[in-house]
Amino acid sequence: MQWTLVIPLKPLAQAKSRLADTAHDGVRPDLALAFAQDTVAAALSCPAVADVAVVTDDARAARELAALGARIVPDAPGAGLNAALAHGAAAVRAARPDGAAAALNADLPALRPAELARVLEAAGEFPRAFLADAAGVGTTLLAATAGRELRPSFGAGSRARHRASGAAELRLGAVDSVRQDVDTGQDLRVALALGVGPRTAAAAARLLIPES
Repeated sequence: MQWTLVIPLKPLAQAKSRLADTAHDGVRPDLALAFAQDTVAAALSCPAVADVAVVTDDARAARELAALGARIVPDAPGAGLNAALAHGAAAVRAARPDGAAAALNADLPALRPAELARVLEAAGEFPRAFLADAAGVGTTLLAATAGRELRPSFGAGSRARHRASGAAELRLGAVDSVRQDVDTGQDLRVALALGVGPRTAAAAARLLIPES
């Protein structure tokens, strides 16, 4: 089964405010872009992924991510994360009505294509399925097979909401790179230990990351 991934990305100037203890205002946009670039590059290298659509209104991010091979979908609703995901899913379904679609976080800089392939293979066994984040509270991936609505409900506590919506929770081992999103300095330390992509590694090398 081939998948289209929908990746939302807010304007870089507004991204990753919770990294303020680790990266100052002048650095965070570069760091957020690096996360997204490494996420998109890894996703496009996954054999189960047919294409990647990034929903964003940030001109710089759109230019850089399109250069990697992503399709850019303008965030026409401008009404937050879940509206952007629903809009992106509708756009990709218009192009591939019989395709499977999955929402993926833009902040998975340690993402490994082989682990993503395992998650998508497991997701294909259910009409809708999701993967919880490393903290066990949020969601990093929500998938819907052909003919099924994505029905995203990302944000704080999304694991419980996606489960309540009827999506199957994927309980897989050895897919840490697909679970490890980065919101805080501690998250970044864990991602660096897993092994991040080259753009995040370069951006993080400019930071003084405090010990936990």
